[in-house]
Amino acid sequence: MLWHFIHILDIVLWLFMAASVAYILLFALVSTLWKKRVSELTLYLTGKALSMRKKSYFNFLVLYPAYNEDRVIVQSVQTALSQYYPYQHFHVAVISDHMQPETNQKLGELPITLFQPVFEKSSKAKALQYAVSQVESGALKLDGKFDVDFVIILDADNVVEPNFLEQLNTECAKGYKAIQCHRCAKNSDNDIAVLDGVSEEINNTIFRKAHNRIGLSSALIGSGMCFDYEWFKHNVYKLSTAGEDRELEALLLKQKVYIHYEPDIHVFDEKVSNKDNFQKQRLRWMTAQIQSLLSLLPYIPHAISTFNLDFIDKTIQQALIPRSMLVIATLAMSILMTPVSLFFDNLWYVKWWCLFLAICCALYIATPKQLRKHSVFGKILSLPMLVWKMVLNILKIDHKNTDFIHTTHDK
Repeated sequence: MLWHFIHILDIVLWLFMAASVAYILLFALVSTLWKKRVSELTLYLTGKALSMRKKSYFNFLVLYPAYNEDRVIVQSVQTALSQYYPYQHFHVAVISDHMQPETNQKLGELPITLFQPVFEKSSKAKALQYAVSQVESGALKLDGKFDVDFVIILDADNVVEPNFLEQLNTECAKGYKAIQCHRCAKNSDNDIAVLDGVSEEINNTIFRKAHNRIGLSSALIGSGMCFDYEWFKHNVYKLSTAGEDRELEALLLKQKVYIHYEPDIHVFDEKVSNKDNFQKQRLRWMTAQIQSLLSLLPYIPHAISTFNLDFIDKTIQQALIPRSMLVIATLAMSILMTPVSLFFDNLWYVKWWCLFLAICCALYIATPKQLRKHSVFGKILSLPMLVWKMVLNILKIDHKNTDFIHTTHDK
């Protein structure tokens, strides 16, 4: 009886983890393929083409939702202002939420628009909604008329290069309505920051580059995002949770708007450098993942009937086990099942070791070559502690909670 119970539990756990491992390994391998071009006809038929009006320069509105970001916001805004792009064709606006008067004074001295809303409960979605409402009411401090073509969303700690808008202008001219830039680490203070940066690059490989390789939409990441303004202003008011990027993804995919990932347009993001911030960040992500999964599931029958592969794929993504948990869990089960299997005189443990090797292989392929040795293997001892922090987060997840969980930046 005990033998049968252990055997059934072993198979169920293995199948549960194997599904996530198979997905990650598949797209890690796909990322090595040649890029598939999205034809102009496809862009048009799926609603991605812009109007036939030809423009040399699009007008960009760069939004910085900034909640309690006094340490980093001024420097970030200055990099956005230092563009090679014609000044009359872009404008920067900061939504200052709970920032110090000294910070607001410094921002007010820059050639930007400073919004200072007062929210009972702050969130990034509310900040974006407020900004759009102010733009529509004519609150931008500009000389002459400024018709916004595209809106860019950056986090308060994001730093961009001087050719950022030039590069985006080129991609927007191709007809894309939604573009995710390549967000990458700007700091490597310690093991946690390095592993956080590597994790983001793995996400870029699996959920962005690999998906675009075979014509599927990229995942969004919360910042470094560019949207057609007309689409954005009609959809931003539908956001209601702290996982606004996942909500935006769902809205785009329901409407069959393709999300393009551009690996050559870099947005430098500050990575978390301590355990508490790491736990807060992952709690926000895990909560958003559960909320997203629950909101997507009811639309699956319609997505299947309309052959909306992007939406189906996005729903599967939300059901995946976090990768770091997979590594630790498969290793633990491999070690545990080896003596159990030998006791019962069978080879149950083999499939666990195969699964562990598969997830390690997938992550190795998905990690950029320049980061594989120097950045990962010297920091791997920090992984068990970080996974334990993520396990503790499971007890704190409230799928009905819409409060914003702020991750502070270390001084």
